[in-house]
Formats: sequence, C-alpha cells, structure tokens
Amino acid sequence: MSTPAHPLTDPAAVDRLAADLAACGYDADHVPALLGADAHNALGRGQRWPALHVTGRAAADGSALATVTRLFLLGTSEPADAVAAALPLLGIPGGIACGALELADVREGHGAHGTDSADRDGSNGDDGASHPGAALIRAAVDIRPHADDERSYLVVSDFDSDSRPGAVRRDHVLGIGAASVTLARAVIRRPVDRVLDLGTGCGIQALHCDAHAGSVTATDTNPRALALAGATARLNSLDWDLRAGSLFEPVAGERFDLIVSNPPFVISSGTQRFEYRDSGLAGDELCRRLVLGIPDHLTPGGTAQILANWLIRGDGDWRMAVGSWVAATGLDGWVVQREVAPPAQYVALWLQDTGEASEDDAEDLAGEWLDYFARENVTGIGMGSITLRRPEHSRAGTPDVIFDQLTAAGDILTGPEVDAFLARRAYLAAVSDADLLDVRLSLADSDILEQRLLPGRDGWTTVLRMLHRPGGPGASVQLDEWGQALFAGCRGDVTLRTLVELLATAHALDPVALAAAALPTIRTAIARGLLHPVDGIG
Repeated sequence: MSTPAHPLTDPAAVDRLAADLAACGYDADHVPALLGADAHNALGRGQRWPALHVTGRAAADGSALATVTRLFLLGTSEPADAVAAALPLLGIPGGIACGALELADVREGHGAHGTDSADRDGSNGDDGASHPGAALIRAAVDIRPHADDERSYLVVSDFDSDSRPGAVRRDHVLGIGAASVTLARAVIRRPVDRVLDLGTGCGIQALHCDAHAGSVTATDTNPRALALAGATARLNSLDWDLRAGSLFEPVAGERFDLIVSNPPFVISSGTQRFEYRDSGLAGDELCRRLVLGIPDHLTPGGTAQILANWLIRGDGDWRMAVGSWVAATGLDGWVVQREVAPPAQYVALWLQDTGEASEDDAEDLAGEWLDYFARENVTGIGMGSITLRRPEHSRAGTPDVIFDQLTAAGDILTGPEVDAFLARRAYLAAVSDADLLDVRLSLADSDILEQRLLPGRDGWTTVLRMLHRPGGPGASVQLDEWGQALFAGCRGDVTLRTLVELLATAHALDPVALAAAALPTIRTAIARGLLHPVDGIG
C-alpha cells in the first residue's frame, strides 16, 4: 500500500485520527501538563531534550498521550505496538494509508525515540502497512496542540529542520512560527461576515479567524498546503472554502470584510526553492502586487492585515518603496517596520530556517543570494506589517497613512490596539481643530509621565518630558512645559478650549497661539491612546 499524494485527504481517516487524539487527551491543556512547566517552557525556546526525557519515561510506562506527543509533536520514532495501542481507530495500516504515519527508516541506525531523517519527497522504501508489528513507526506530519482564549485546536504542518535534519522538502508546509503568531496576535477580532486568508499554509490564520467570521475562504498555490489546511479544519470540526491559486486569482470579483496574509515574502532574485518561502518573483514584487490587489477585494469598512518584507536600497528611506504601494491603493493605512536586517543576516536567517545552512552547497547558495543584493544595491531588508482599511463612506482628501518604526520589545501589535488606533485616526481625520477644542479630554489611566533632569547651578533642570502608555505600540509623546501643564488638566471635566484659555490667562499668553502650538501634540496623543475624548469617538 503506497502513501497518498498529499497527507490526510481522506475525511474518514482524519475523523478516526481526531477521535484517537481526543481519547488520548492530546490538546493544549493535557500536553503541557504531561511535560511539566520546565520542559514545556524549554520546548518553547527550541530545546527539545527535556520534553524527550519526560515523555520517554511516560511512554515506557504505557502512556498513550506520551506516545502521540512524541510522534506528532517531537517527531520521534516509536515502537509499533505502542503506536497501535495509542491509535486504535486509525491503526498503523490506516495511518500509513492516509499519510499520517510512515515506517521509520531503521537502516539509518536510529533507535526508538530518535529523531531520524528520511527522504524529503516522502518515500521510505517500505510502507510497512502490511506488517504493523514492524519495529519503528513515526509521524509523517507534525500535528500540534494550539490554543487561543476560547479553545484548544490541532494544527497540521510538516516537521521543520530541527525535528527532521536536512533541508525541508520543496513543498514544505510551515507550522506555527514566529511570523504566524505575530500576525494572529495583530489581527482585529471583530465579528465579520467574510474572511480571506491568502496563502493559508497550514491554516493557522484561518483557524483563528473562524471564531469571528461567518465564512472563511483560504487560498494557496501549494496543493500540499491546501491538503494540510483542510486536515487542520477537519480535525477541529471546521469547514473552510479552500481554493488553489496565486494572489487574488482564486477570488476574482469577490470582496471580503477582512483579508489576512502571511505570504511567501522572502526577498531573493526570484528563484523558487521552497514554496512557503519563495514567491518566484524577484525582490519585493510579491508584496507589492499583494498590496495593490487589496482595494478590489475589500468591502466598505473592510480591513486587510498582512506581513511583508521590503527592500531598502543605498541610504534611501525605507518608507519610499512601501509608501508608493500604499499610496496607490487609495486606502487608509498603518505601515510598521519591526526590524531591518542586513543582507548577510537575512540570508543566514532563511538558510537556517529551511535547513540549507547545513547542506554542502550552503556557501554557494549564500553567495548567489548576496551577489543579487549587491547588484541591486540593497543595504537592508525591512520586515514588518501593513494594515489597510477602506473607509465605511467615501470621503474627499488624501488617505490617512501612518509609517512607524516600532522596534522596542513592548511595541507589540495586538488586535485591540490596531483596531483602536485605526478608529482614533478616523476620528481625528473627521474632526476639525475648532471642534476638537470643544471636546473634553481625559488621560488614559495607565499613562506615565517620565522626566529627565540635569543638575545645574540653580538645581535640577528638566530637559525631557515623555508621556508613555505602557502596552501601546508607539504610545509616547514628548511634552514641553506648557504641554505638561495642559495635559495635567485633562481630567474630563472641562473642554480643551477652557483649559487653553485658563493656561493662557495664568501665564499671560495668547490663547489662539497656545492652541495652535498645542493641537498637533494633542492630536498625536489622541491617536496613540494617551488622551481620550470622554464622550467617545463615534
């Protein structure tokens, strides 16, 4: 019996697997409890040996949960009798037939509980289906528990190069990584009708969106990714509209309330070595096309949130290229650059990610990549996110686009923060300075004023005043002496106009001039959530 072209495409087999895993307690509650805090935390840092040690002892004592954890989370090879006992409904022949399991290649000399490698095209020589008593069985795919605030899920992907040494397969399906977690954390979780997950991979974004969407459409160019995303959906009793195709081709003429995408954004000369990483387009062209296609597929009031990389050439401003993309959409936007990687660091990162760093031709691959960057005068690669929103109602004037470089550890984008920031920007775009002066404002409860003072002959002199809101990305504003006094009065009791007039009278200042000087800072503080209109923003 041969393995299928793509794993877990047999619905009945996936249902049997789901029932077996549920019976074992294989979920985001029981697996961490099995591992214990130390081993679980170490695994999160990429240190696998504590988890191997704990689960090895438990599996030897007959724990079905330990056996499936070692199989599907840690990628080890396990005794066939233990696997058969842990997966009685699926069975070893059924597991191999549906592509969930495979016979471990004992010819490579690895014993039970090892991390042996195999042919990356999925062929092992002997399928083992006819003799379930064979010595060692291993998982053909990574299936791991994952949780949000509501429930526990199972996510299906391929094992990475840490679990299966060597370069990953060309159609490798990436699992839950730092980028996917970053995007999932930043996505706005308002209830919506239709969601598009463009470049779904293992389906992690679709999984999170399903909880607040009427329907989820997920696309990918990689047939293996669509198969594994389908398995992720079925293991969690979910139903998504999965479509094959590039960019917006599979959804031509359709519009969505929310578009999310963690695309193959890695920048290179256009050579496509790995489908999850490389788009086949040179430079940052894939991200440019993705951004430009968004306006035709967003409903009024709709939002798109994508991860992207962009080229920085010479000593140019990082906002130039990505800014031209966003400007061409005519949508409001928030572009955040989280990191800038020098070319050599960027190449090393992605060679390590695919397992190519340990291959014999790693030096040649790195050289070709770096030569491309040199030819293009690339001095850095920007990494970040682009959020676009179509206003609910058409309006005149230039779209509101903000560029932020947020590199501090606390500058984390979360769905509530992104949603609130866009709402505050929309409010500010609609309110005139004259109307803003008639608004009662209040400081956020978490605001902190920090001052820096220098000693002098007459004592301490304040040289810097910074108002911060912990947990708010980019939520800080510098104040002068008058601004500090004005903000101190923002307790929601009187209008901003009254505060300006009181301050001007107390210090013999022109209230019109003081208002003109203070309003830009006031607007920034409102945008960053440091000040709030007490009557709301509509």
